[in-house]
Amino acid sequence: MARTVEPDAQFRGTPGAAAESLRVAIVAGESSGDQLGAALIAALRARVPHVQCFGVAGPRMLAAGCEAWAAADELAVMGLTEVVRHLPRLLRLRASLTARFRAARPHVFVGIDSPEFNLGLARRLKRSGLKTVQYVSPQVWAWRQGRVRSIGRACDLVLCLLPFESDFYARHAVSAVFVGHPLADQIPLEVDRDGARRALEVDPAVTLVALLPGSRMGEVERLGADFASAAAWIAARRRGFEFIAPMATPGVRRAFERKIADLPAAPAIRVLDGQAQRALAAADAVLVASGTATLETLLSGRPMVVAYRLGALTAFLLRRLGLVKVPYFSQPNLLVGRRLVPEFFQEQVSGAALGSALLGQLEDRERVNELQREFRRVHETLRRGGAERAASAILECLRGDNT
Repeated sequence: MARTVEPDAQFRGTPGAAAESLRVAIVAGESSGDQLGAALIAALRARVPHVQCFGVAGPRMLAAGCEAWAAADELAVMGLTEVVRHLPRLLRLRASLTARFRAARPHVFVGIDSPEFNLGLARRLKRSGLKTVQYVSPQVWAWRQGRVRSIGRACDLVLCLLPFESDFYARHAVSAVFVGHPLADQIPLEVDRDGARRALEVDPAVTLVALLPGSRMGEVERLGADFASAAAWIAARRRGFEFIAPMATPGVRRAFERKIADLPAAPAIRVLDGQAQRALAAADAVLVASGTATLETLLSGRPMVVAYRLGALTAFLLRRLGLVKVPYFSQPNLLVGRRLVPEFFQEQVSGAALGSALLGQLEDRERVNELQREFRRVHETLRRGGAERAASAILECLRGDNT
């Protein structure tokens, strides 16, 4: 549970006077950052009713009351070489935000995920005397560990979602707090499979496979055909299977539907707008792109197979330069410290490989039971009131300047 503190005192004002507004600049990239940002805004508002949030936001943050100066999906770019095509646009956006934030003088800047963009922005804002926080640690413990020094120079505080991350920062004298993961609070320890199936009008008797090829356009372009092919591979070998695919945005939905249409043997795949957590709750097993969705799948207690594919040059550089320092890339395997779920990288990804691995996961009852026990343990570890802890840590960081 979150600590009970009184961090909003400096924003209450004196009796009979209007309270000072807490001004928070936020930059959140893509769907997962939008989720975290919305939960953080709600938690801040619970402590400081007079809070003004502005910056780069998605639809959930807009609904939570954030003023959007740009849309979160503008930052949905991944990979080393993939960024190059978008670099001029991203640099213009960062320059514009730097100027506007300096003029607005918020009490704190919070960069949510998107470290390639946000850490550079944080560095500039910190030089201007603003407090800076990075919410979601870059995987600096996994690759390019030397970045930890530049993160410490750019940020007054790092908010970590995973328990081992704050220990890594402590070894490098960087201020960091493990706050837990808000998704672990949002998703119940026991998901309602039957209720989710009723809501989605799915037959209780079918074996349902959820396909999540990614929330970014680039991910769907690289993985969508193989995910559809995996569904075809399974359908050709098993009766009674159905497939469902929740899509993060209309754009990625259209991209995935094109991949399905291009596959002559594609089975019926029901494509949804959003509803990822409901689809995961309803599913028996999941084929998922590496990223936050693997954690959502873990928290839903579902067997999974994880796939990851970068641009060819990016993958070559990662391997050639020896930048990766961990044996796994999927969050479930990182969190349990062993290869608990199958993961496929780059040229390993194919419809047959993914389909075969998914059936192997699904049809081994003892294995499914082991997965669910481990997933439950991780869920309980991450279930800390993440948004509330993040809000408290940010406000205590601000109080440190006033004590």
